[in-house]
Amino acid sequence: MSTAQLKTAHASWEQPTGLFINNEWVNGVDGKTFEVVNPADETVITSVAEATEKDVDIAVAAARKAFEGAWRKETPENRGKLLRKLADLMEANIDKLAACESLDNGKAITMAKGDVGMAAATLRYYGGWADKIEGKVVDTTPDTFNYIKKEPIGVCGQIIPWNFPILMWAWKIGPAVAAGNTVVLKTAEQTPLSALIAANLIKEAGFPPGVINIISGFGKVAGAAISAHMDVDKVAFTGSTVVGRTIMKAAAGSNLKKVTLELGGKSPNLVFEDADIDNAISWVNFGIFFNHGQCCCAGSRIYVQESIYDKFVQRFKERAAKNVVGDPFDANTFQGPQVSQVQFDRIMSYIDAGKTAGATVEIGGKRKGEKGYFIEPTIFSNVSEDMKIMQEEIFGPVCSIAKFKNKEDAIRLGNATTYGLAAAVHTSNLNTAIEVSNALRAGTVWVNTYNTLHHQLPFGGFKESGIGRELGEAALDNYLQTKTVSIRLGDALFG
Repeated sequence: MSTAQLKTAHASWEQPTGLFINNEWVNGVDGKTFEVVNPADETVITSVAEATEKDVDIAVAAARKAFEGAWRKETPENRGKLLRKLADLMEANIDKLAACESLDNGKAITMAKGDVGMAAATLRYYGGWADKIEGKVVDTTPDTFNYIKKEPIGVCGQIIPWNFPILMWAWKIGPAVAAGNTVVLKTAEQTPLSALIAANLIKEAGFPPGVINIISGFGKVAGAAISAHMDVDKVAFTGSTVVGRTIMKAAAGSNLKKVTLELGGKSPNLVFEDADIDNAISWVNFGIFFNHGQCCCAGSRIYVQESIYDKFVQRFKERAAKNVVGDPFDANTFQGPQVSQVQFDRIMSYIDAGKTAGATVEIGGKRKGEKGYFIEPTIFSNVSEDMKIMQEEIFGPVCSIAKFKNKEDAIRLGNATTYGLAAAVHTSNLNTAIEVSNALRAGTVWVNTYNTLHHQLPFGGFKESGIGRELGEAALDNYLQTKTVSIRLGDALFG
């Protein structure tokens, strides 16, 4: 097995660098590799095997064989036990997995540990669901016995993003496996390492060969191959809306495979004049700057009622200035570097676009330091709805803040986007909270909080923010199909 010895201040480990197919570590058919870069200092961490179309074919064949063979005979109870065992192993390896997340993603170590804990909780939750997927009997006529059953779809291709590598790994694998499917999962090319560590735990947990296969590679090659593969029954993707459209076209143009997409966002964060201003500022700050702003549901459009706008802006600037930006392995760090040079350049281009359009930089707007992909927390004011920074997803520590007059104005502005992933309402009035929440076209609406995701609560988007739901019981629907069986009773002939 190809491995590399890696070490941080928090852990040292033997890092797998191959492709995990059929419970074995293998090199790619073409022998290709690519480098993984540390975003905090721009050095190369290691190189990992790059999957091509040929490797996708092999992984899909392994998943198909497992689905048609031993895995189909596995009881729901045992599927649940395996997922819960995998969750236990993940918790036992939390230091190693978190250190790995911080190393190749740049995520603050405290946040990385939180992600690993939530990933384990997600797997354990779906382990509990495995033996609770039920059908029903439907009574139509006296001489007919009808039952409806839920069955797994088959081989599921899953493509995860780089912003929450280990968490998205669990979000995808948990419901798919609980429902009885097999998986070929492709990591993001920027952050493959923690998923490969977790792959070792799959075998240790006792999963049969071929049930879960983990490959590293590029979206335009391996991701495209999964999306268009004629023997993949379903594809699930988390990432940008642009790529989501491409995947949907590939799925439609191949075998019309089932598709779920968790895509981009430009989420509104609405602060009413009766809100607890200290609480609101705390959550607004967390809503945009958490995970370096690299969050699909980030509250990047902040609307504040005009009577408290000036006070809020000043207090928000003071709060954002306290965010510690720096070494991911420092326990005090809140915001690490952006994930890559490409992402850094993209965010800086949006900041330049905001300045050019005439928006005011209240704080930030510059690179922090000379090494690593660090960007200062940035707040724009004096913005208009037609500005690029107000319409397009930046995916970085950049937000825009504007005024609204009243409840109707807040709802109008909140919905003034092609996206619909999340939103938030800050108010002390229960009627306002419910009325505005119900009027916002978003898959998740938080009230007096932000980014408080939980594995029991469905998550996904309206409009161009996606199709289907992650988490909760709803995620199981993505990986199940419904079969109706109708049995004629007695011996009456037709006609």
